[in-house]
Amino acid sequence: MSSDAAHEFIRRFTDFINSGDPKLAPELVSTDAIFHAPGTPAPLSGPDGYLELLAMLRSAFSDVRWVLEEAVAEGDKIAARFGMSGTNDGSFMGAPPTGKAFQVTSMAFYKLSGGKIVEERGLPDMLSILQQIGLVPQPS
Repeated sequence: MSSDAAHEFIRRFTDFINSGDPKLAPELVSTDAIFHAPGTPAPLSGPDGYLELLAMLRSAFSDVRWVLEEAVAEGDKIAARFGMSGTNDGSFMGAPPTGKAFQVTSMAFYKLSGGKIVEERGLPDMLSILQQIGLVPQPS
């Protein structure tokens, strides 16, 4: 995949994660894709697994949003840096909603095959999220 094609792909993928449009999932995500995400006991898989991951996030942060800030592509891999934000208006990690907002940096590493994601490793700044929404104390 060319660098231009990879950047166009990650822009489309960002539109997908922000919209949660189930019609886009099979266009962008391979049926055998694996997603490694914090807070999931085992990797999720396929388009339905990714939609499940988005639904879990939206149940805790209904306004969650990603802004693509930077992407680097090499061969079949893309590394992306996102600004991620949202408001905790639903249960998260077993805790009731706090109503507090967060804004963090999230990194994600994607492997593609056949023009679709076959693996993702998402690394949001979980400590900052937990601190900003009030589930973990801020350092003094």
